[in-house]
Amino acid sequence: MAPKLLIRRYRDSDFDEMFRLHHLALVHAGADAGEGPWDDDLRSIKKGYLGDRGKFLIATIGGRLVGMGALRKKGEKTAEIKRMRVRPGLQGKGIGTKLLERLEAKAKELGYSRIILDSTTKQAGALSFYRKHGYNAIERKRVGKFDVIIMEKKLGQARASISLP
Repeated sequence: MAPKLLIRRYRDSDFDEMFRLHHLALVHAGADAGEGPWDDDLRSIKKGYLGDRGKFLIATIGGRLVGMGALRKKGEKTAEIKRMRVRPGLQGKGIGTKLLERLEAKAKELGYSRIILDSTTKQAGALSFYRKHGYNAIERKRVGKFDVIIMEKKLGQARASISLP
């Protein structure tokens, strides 16, 4: 029997492996800017994510960290998805979908009606993944050396359906 995917809250003991996964996934996507102040939120998960209506999740298989994703307050009704990463070689196997679904459910539970996120244009797989899950591009901007796409998804709205006679 293959080990099962487990999604749980971040623990301080996850830090080293989480930080390695973060950079490994960015290098794999061609979007790593190296270490710098842009990683400060990861150095203080409790402050940046676990307070004030946020969440930081870790995905493991057989005790090995294989994915991560976070949710934080951006406004009273708006949450932001950050730091979605899946170990290269395991992408496309549903890990990211499970993390995203859990974060979206938590956002609804916390009273958010909208989620925003960003991804660089170099992360074509991520952009496709988010589109597949109902996120739409709303803005494009330059951040450092990267072109970034801002996406959003409205929560709790039923999709339009066609009535057939």
